[in-house]
Amino acid sequence: MDTDEQLHEMDARGWRRGVYADIKRTFRAPIVNWIFRTAMANEPEFTRYAWGQVKPLFETRAFARLTVEYRSAVLDELEAETPLPTYRANEAGVSPASYRELRGQLATYDVVAPRLAVLFETMDRALHDEPVGENPVDERAATEPFPEWLDRDRGRAPTLRDLEDVPEELTGTVDDVQSFHGFDDQLPSIYRTLAQWPSFFERMWSDVGPRLEGDAFESAYERTDDRVASFVDAAPYRPRLGPDDLERAGFDEDTVTGMQDLFRQFASGPVETVLPALPVFAATVDAEGERDLN
Repeated sequence: MDTDEQLHEMDARGWRRGVYADIKRTFRAPIVNWIFRTAMANEPEFTRYAWGQVKPLFETRAFARLTVEYRSAVLDELEAETPLPTYRANEAGVSPASYRELRGQLATYDVVAPRLAVLFETMDRALHDEPVGENPVDERAATEPFPEWLDRDRGRAPTLRDLEDVPEELTGTVDDVQSFHGFDDQLPSIYRTLAQWPSFFERMWSDVGPRLEGDAFESAYERTDDRVASFVDAAPYRPRLGPDDLERAGFDEDTVTGMQDLFRQFASGPVETVLPALPVFAATVDAEGERDLN
């Protein structure tokens, strides 16, 4: 699989564009994440089939509750002793218009964090024939619809700065970010977004980076990981994505192996520590979502 190959939304046509619209509506975010764009570019038929298998998991009240618990698990842990810093536009070193854009884009990352965490865990397990939904819970929320109001119309479509175009003054910050997460020469999308506002990125990471390296964030990561695993264990629907299922659906061995490798690197690689950091970054500009589902 060529992970440099992507089908961007503006280039998608026909049913591919329809799948993208469905992903955005289901995820409640104005973005089609890299994982979908790459999968669609390489294996479009598989992507359509797999999305149909996992989509129901994101449409329940139980999942809505998980998204709120995920955010709360991170922020409550980090704020247990000291509040996170929050920055107004002048403190962030940006104009009011740029500040609105910054807040909107960070809100989008806050929205997608728990959704991607569940997607990666579910796909990795299912593709390797590991259990999904082995302990379904007998409660109404397990199959009740996702609340219409939650996370609706919160974010703005993220824009990214090219990695080769990152300002020289951010070199140290970028090196710290890559070292913290364990990336060699890559920079996740969130940081390429932040690099559009160098003064904010540098100040925020200087304040927040040390907090992410502490025990509180490690505990937050463990709590979110446990919650995601518990949700997938109790999933009310079981996607048919095991190797035998995919063979019966007409997919060849190379396709299955490629997707197994792709999702395993996201379910067990450096991205694991990126996702729980997203609510933290949103909170620094007061753009995080709900932390309690009433």
